[in-house]
Formats: sequence, C-alpha cells, structure tokens
Amino acid sequence: MNQSSNAKSERMSPLSTDSWNYEQTVAKVERILTRIESGELELADVFEEFSAAVDYLRQCESFLAERQKQVDLLIETLTDEAEF
Repeated sequence: MNQSSNAKSERMSPLSTDSWNYEQTVAKVERILTRIESGELELADVFEEFSAAVDYLRQCESFLAERQKQVDLLIETLTDEAEF
C-alpha cells in the first residue's frame, strides 16, 4: 500500500470520532507537504497527496469553527450573567 492510499484511509470527519486529533492532523498535512516538496513522488501521487492534505485542512477548519462557536456561546453566557 503506498503512502497516498494510507492517507486516504486515515481521513475522517473530526466530529465523528473521539480519536481525531487536531495536532495529529496538522502533522499529517506537514508530512504530506514534505513528501510533495521532496519531488520524489510521481505526478498522480502528488495530486492524491494534495487532495488528502486539503481534506485534512477542511477537517481542521471544521474543528476550529465548532470550537469558535463554543467559545462564543460561553462568552455570551458570561456576558448575560454579568448583566444580572
């Protein structure tokens, strides 16, 4: 199994599993970029790796957006409590 197939099997939605980890996902993106920048991949593999990196970045974006909503809600709750 090549590395791009490995990356494909590791892709998951960040909110669908407790084992998903933001830092580990960012590290996966960094490893993919290193492989792409090495120039040792065939062109088809570059596209697969790039696609995997985009998927991982979307997961990270989703995770951060969800956490931002939680922070906003907490701030709103604190503000509402302070007004009473």
